[in-house]
Amino acid sequence: TDLVQHRLDIAKELGATHTLLLTRDETAEQVAIRVRKAMGEEPDMSIDCCGAESTTRLAIFATRAGGVVVIVGMGPPEMKLPLFNALAREVDIRGVFRYCNDYSAALALVASGRVNVKRLVTHHFDIKETEKAFETARNGTGDAIKVMIHVQPRNTNNPVKF
Repeated sequence: TDLVQHRLDIAKELGATHTLLLTRDETAEQVAIRVRKAMGEEPDMSIDCCGAESTTRLAIFATRAGGVVVIVGMGPPEMKLPLFNALAREVDIRGVFRYCNDYSAALALVASGRVNVKRLVTHHFDIKETEKAFETARNGTGDAIKVMIHVQPRNTNNPVKF
């Protein structure tokens, strides 16, 4: 799910089987119904990589009874969630503190070429343009997905393949 069609198009290019373009006025319950229709069933597991209250609520409502919601994204310290809904349907909610144990494996996959992240890195900035880079990432300017800040010139230690 996303609010930006361009990101969903990239997700499809990279192998996503289902995508849904959302609007800001839809409730989590409404989107959960759309998820079920698009997939033909409720997902066994939902992974919330955003951590916003709206996305965590969606994950809880969309996941099948007895399923698992994994919260990876770091949202606000407190939020209002439909815990009764999760309890009544026995949906497990699991928190994951980022990816601290996955960096080595992720870097190895990228280095080996088994995972191609080129399509995700949409913008490149020199270290001197850090403020502009963060603004681009925050606003999604120019269809930004991932923004890379180069500490050294790209021909020094940053691979040209990026």
